[in-house]
Amino acid sequence: MATKSRAYNAEDIEILEDLSPILHRPGMYTDPVNPNHALVEAIDNASDEGLAGFATNVAVALYEDGSASVEDDGRGIPVDIHPRKKVPAVQVIFTTLHSGGKFRKTDKDAVYRIAGGLHGVGVCVTNALASRLEVEVKRDGALHRLVFADNGKVKEPLRKVRSVGARETGTRVRFWPDPKYFDSPKIALPEIAALLRAKAMLLPGVHFSLGVEKHGKIETQTWHFPEGIKGYFAGAIAGRSPVAEPFFGERYIAAQSESDSFAEGEGALWAIAWTPEDEVVAEAYVNMIPTRLGGTHVSGLREGVYHAIKNFIDHHAMGQRGLKIVPEDVWSRASYVLAVKMLDPQFKGQVKNELLSRDAVKLVAQMVRDPFELWLNQYLDDAKAIAELVLRQAMERTRAAQKVERRKSSGIAVLPGKLTDCASDDPERNELFIVEGDSAGGSAKQARDKEFQAVLPLKGKPKNTWQDSPDTLYANKEIEAIALAIGVDHHKAGDAADLSGLRYRKIIVLADADVDGAHIQVLLLALFFRHFPKLVENGHVFVAQPPLYRIDVPSLGRGKPARKLYALDRQELEAIEEKLLDEGVKEGGWTVSRFKGLGEMSPEQLWETTLSPDTRRILPVRFEGAAPDEDRSIFEMMMARENAQQRREWMETYGNLVDADIS
Repeated sequence: MATKSRAYNAEDIEILEDLSPILHRPGMYTDPVNPNHALVEAIDNASDEGLAGFATNVAVALYEDGSASVEDDGRGIPVDIHPRKKVPAVQVIFTTLHSGGKFRKTDKDAVYRIAGGLHGVGVCVTNALASRLEVEVKRDGALHRLVFADNGKVKEPLRKVRSVGARETGTRVRFWPDPKYFDSPKIALPEIAALLRAKAMLLPGVHFSLGVEKHGKIETQTWHFPEGIKGYFAGAIAGRSPVAEPFFGERYIAAQSESDSFAEGEGALWAIAWTPEDEVVAEAYVNMIPTRLGGTHVSGLREGVYHAIKNFIDHHAMGQRGLKIVPEDVWSRASYVLAVKMLDPQFKGQVKNELLSRDAVKLVAQMVRDPFELWLNQYLDDAKAIAELVLRQAMERTRAAQKVERRKSSGIAVLPGKLTDCASDDPERNELFIVEGDSAGGSAKQARDKEFQAVLPLKGKPKNTWQDSPDTLYANKEIEAIALAIGVDHHKAGDAADLSGLRYRKIIVLADADVDGAHIQVLLLALFFRHFPKLVENGHVFVAQPPLYRIDVPSLGRGKPARKLYALDRQELEAIEEKLLDEGVKEGGWTVSRFKGLGEMSPEQLWETTLSPDTRRILPVRFEGAAPDEDRSIFEMMMARENAQQRREWMETYGNLVDADIS
């Protein structure tokens, strides 16, 4: 019989203060592969001084001893005593999480109104993961110096080193990465060079330089693009032959009266060109932060440009009967650089590789579509060349889909009656949502994009099929409906399963964000893992993440309109509420609603939060590691009827770690 764990008391609650959270879980705050992100945090701070209009030079240097420095000629970090912490402000910024001058986004006179820094974690990461960090600040007629060592401890308190000219201002940070926190302690030079080159494009008034020490001498490279994105983009697509002149544009909200949804200063800068061959260029930035994985701002660009080109083709009767233009036809041969400015962007993780802000889709689409439609109708020769390339891509895609269709069996598949199918015949584009319950299924049918999204509602919880034999699997009508809908027969792991009949590239499990929904997810994942393992192995199975909470935030005046935010769980809700307080929203000034289920959402809410490819969050289902053996043993323990005692022991040991939804 399993022994019960000791009592769980107040003494078991650990509070991580100062930089301890970063040292305890560094992977939550930085990329552990190398110290590049730690350096980028310092570069971003210097760049934000340039964005605010105070710095004209940003110099980065990499030294032979493994250290790196970032220097700017901005205002210099404040060195006066912080009124609450009673230590110099520069020390607070490097040692206190969620500190900085970038929170008051709604104040038009804020120190940093639009910036890359969001929640004051940035250079704390640099300091915490450094064996030594030196800060030198020029301001108020003096050079000040502060030194940290041993992962963020003050080694030399702030002191005045010498006097400088009254107009000499700026900050220099040099740090030595601690090798124990990184797979490799060496900074990857090409990534930093590419980043500085891009920042020089985004800040035409600032010179960026990168110095590399070799044999005691510094070799320096400098980037400056007086023409901004035009000069940068010309170099990025050099050697390619665009079918038309690139389309450049820049548009920002000049006054609140222009938009009920966005604040003054928000907007986008872009360059787009279409080439018939060669690899395409795809770069996107938010407040000068490179988003390598794209995000909602890229989705907005795609949406605005797609509708503009489609309208042009329709208006000039260039299309063919039965030929449908889809976004991929427009974007498969498009190179672009996109730079967005937002007051309060929401990124995926501290590394900020992907933008999640749902508002960005509407913002960028709204900024781009009208100017591009105007450009297309002003430059007809260029516009028709682009349209003809898009039409060729559509015809090639259609021919490829027809070949796939001909390879399939000539027999007509009998689809389940509960399936609401999509219009498209292209399995590479199509998605199937397996939805919990008829009520949620009804909402999903109204919310979906009928062109490429299908919905299959299930009645109640699906059967636990972990120990079912293939012979009896389809005795359950719900399981039979799933197999018929996806177009693939059951098979075993290791079998040469035939996936040529697969009707949907993505099969997405969509259940309520509660305990019952989680149970349904597990039962369906057990079905796919046990009886359709090739679908999991090939990356066709996903789990949708509908939000549990909606947060209604009132207008904060002309600087920020009313908003609707969504949180997946209690932890994310608390993080959003903390951020609202940082923004200046009074406690209790917002309203929190909890969704009881998917069926309670309006079709518009369900589309925006869960179904739209631009704004939803879905998790890909993968085997752990190279082989599924470990996953199989966990499923066996959790799902097999004879393992009840083993499950009980597991719950007694690990049950306290589960964040149960009991509200």
